[in-house]
Amino acid sequence: MSTTLNHAPARKPFFKVFPSKETKHTQYMSFSTQTPCSSSTATTTVEASMATSISTIHPDILQAHILNRLDGLSLVSTACTSTELNSLASQQDLWTDICHSIWPSTNTPRIHEIISRLPNGWRALFSESFPLTTGPRVNPPRDHDHPSELISAVDIHYKNKLIFSKVVETETSSSWFLCSPFRIDMLDPKDTCPTPIPNSGSEEACRDLAGDLSLSWILIDPTRLRSVNLSSHKPVLVQRHWLSGEVHARFATVLAAGERGSASETVQCGIVVTCGGGAQGGEMHVRGVSLQVEDMDGVFLNGKGSLGVLNAGFEGKKGMSGRREMEGRKRYEMFLERKRERRERKLKKEGALDMLCVSFGVMVLVSLGLFHLLR
Repeated sequence: MSTTLNHAPARKPFFKVFPSKETKHTQYMSFSTQTPCSSSTATTTVEASMATSISTIHPDILQAHILNRLDGLSLVSTACTSTELNSLASQQDLWTDICHSIWPSTNTPRIHEIISRLPNGWRALFSESFPLTTGPRVNPPRDHDHPSELISAVDIHYKNKLIFSKVVETETSSSWFLCSPFRIDMLDPKDTCPTPIPNSGSEEACRDLAGDLSLSWILIDPTRLRSVNLSSHKPVLVQRHWLSGEVHARFATVLAAGERGSASETVQCGIVVTCGGGAQGGEMHVRGVSLQVEDMDGVFLNGKGSLGVLNAGFEGKKGMSGRREMEGRKRYEMFLERKRERRERKLKKEGALDMLCVSFGVMVLVSLGLFHLLR
């Protein structure tokens, strides 16, 4: 903690004390006129005072009545204030409770076993999975770096109340997975999950749903003990299907994963939550929760290509935790803009090629006609 003091000119500082009813004269109280202390001395004094005040509180009181009431970001900030608080805020019980409260799906035996192998346990999971993944990969992914298994832990909240929580394990080493379009479904086609989301059928309800719905999709590589959250936390787009009437809420993470100029230079890890069913004016059901990877040409990547993209997500930089929704929506809009520009360039190139072919065909016809006339 740093404190800067502005020193006044050397004179006796004083303040006026207003007299009580029994006192008829004005009294003045003066302070000591010692030489003003230096800034470094004041800083040391303040820090010592704070350390003394914190040390007077029993650690059990801090843990039982203060630290366990903080959220993850507040606990991280608290750990940076002093050595003693850093030690108390690093207790695994605190981070276990925080992760389970934010992501109830992580409270399963398989995920507990994976987290137990991490050096910092649940604190490491929070630091990797809470911020939005941004920026390019550290190194180009190699085939042998691809995970052989993926674990998806998904939680959906509506108005801060849990409505869906599930863990799915996906095997990624088979030739069928590597060659087929990549897709992870959290629900079977015939399964549904009831929700308190009203089925009003209006566009205003879709706009409200964009603020009331939140999703977390934590993807875990159990072999290399890596994790990443592929969700933008809040939907980047909510729209109603014109034919079925179902509401599609899209969450997305945009990653730089391919070579510059290629269609996969920037890709979208898109998560779509499909809500529908129920009578008009009743409550909707969650009918589908799926993850796919799409490039700028609108092509869904296969399993092998998607594993390279996910590798970029595991190794990528983490954004600011407090700006997940804003940053996620901004990156999604930039992805759509680059996708539109790429489509326009492609159409212009194809138009120019068509004109060249037509011109060449006309020249051939004219040449043949002249040849017959002059023969």
